[in-house]
Amino acid sequence: MTWRKPQMQLWEAEVEFVEGSPQVAELAAVVRAFEKFSEPINLVTDSAYVAGVVSRAEQAVLKEMENEHLFRLLSRLIYLISHREHPFYVMHVRSHTDLPGEIAEGNRTADALAAPVEKAHVPDIFQQVKLSHQQYHQNVPGLIRQFRLTRRQARAIVATCPNCQLQAIPSMGMGVNPRGLGSCEVWQIDITHIPSFGRLKYVHVSIDTYSGAVYASTHAGEKSAHAKQHLVQAFSVLGIPKEIKTDNGPASVSKEFLEFIQQWGVERKTGIPYSPTGQAVVEHAHQTLKQVLARQSSSTTWMSPQQKLCNALFTINFLNCSFENMSPPVVRHFNNGNQFKLSQRPPVLIRDPETWETKGPYELVTWGRGYACVATPSGPRWIPQKWVKPFVPKNPAPAEGHERQVAIASKRRRRRMKEEESS
Repeated sequence: MTWRKPQMQLWEAEVEFVEGSPQVAELAAVVRAFEKFSEPINLVTDSAYVAGVVSRAEQAVLKEMENEHLFRLLSRLIYLISHREHPFYVMHVRSHTDLPGEIAEGNRTADALAAPVEKAHVPDIFQQVKLSHQQYHQNVPGLIRQFRLTRRQARAIVATCPNCQLQAIPSMGMGVNPRGLGSCEVWQIDITHIPSFGRLKYVHVSIDTYSGAVYASTHAGEKSAHAKQHLVQAFSVLGIPKEIKTDNGPASVSKEFLEFIQQWGVERKTGIPYSPTGQAVVEHAHQTLKQVLARQSSSTTWMSPQQKLCNALFTINFLNCSFENMSPPVVRHFNNGNQFKLSQRPPVLIRDPETWETKGPYELVTWGRGYACVATPSGPRWIPQKWVKPFVPKNPAPAEGHERQVAIASKRRRRRMKEEESS
């Protein structure tokens, strides 16, 4: 609050911190002005809400409300105005203007005083975490990465979220589908249905099998035209893959769709008919997408289906991560990082899923939760992680420099024995 009396040329001010919205803070400043000045005053505010409340307060009847702080302010305002002996005038002005005059000058002075206080009031870290989780519902590793929390603190926040607990269903495995060894090598695409989206309930989903980056779009059908529209959008966001894996649906095997992906230089492969495990990676993405949408449903009721989907994709691609890799999918995708590429390729033995025989040793190319890739003479082969074990040779070759170390140790031993004999 700032003021200037007619006989003075300097602006005086009084600053007080008030919890709540800017409108509540300006209402508190008006109450303070009526308490401080009993003589006739001109009250200037850039809040249309406050100007309207003050002009109607004298004849108003206040009813009970949930916000106790606001109720006390309004009660105090009505009391001060109804018991006031001298007149007052309320004027509403536009904020942040460069107009000349004392009125605009006083408003700029008040704004300048309020700006530092507004910037200084930042919620503490735990309040920020709660507000962020209420909006996006990140997972535990995502909260740890974003806010530098301990695992115990992050788990406590997720455990106290009712939406996350209602949707805490067991996660389905991602299988051992062949994956890319880099970004945009192998994609899986599929269609899922979200009935709450109404006419746009057909959600086309693409996922990069290396990074886990997901793109989804809402459509009014499952035809090849819709699939082409989805892929063009996905290419513009994630890039063009070398290979895509689809199911055997009519849209995926149509001549129109095949010609489209050939124009983009993309190779297409299909999974085993009537076997959803052949598309396990994208099926897992379906489950994750629906889970995030359900958790965010209470805060996105006013959004359109496209906005809800974008909000969920932001959480999946930019906020969520895993304890195995604390980088979110979008970082892994565009960095094309080496998190999953081994600096050394140790030899391993594998169990052949067809013959159940132990074969190898083969070089281990990469591995992750539940899967591994080994370099066989016929090319890379993806197998379950439980069927891989380290190869330990029966007669290991001596390490580099081993002979020299043995010779030095033998020389020291002979010297020590001679010293003992001479003594």
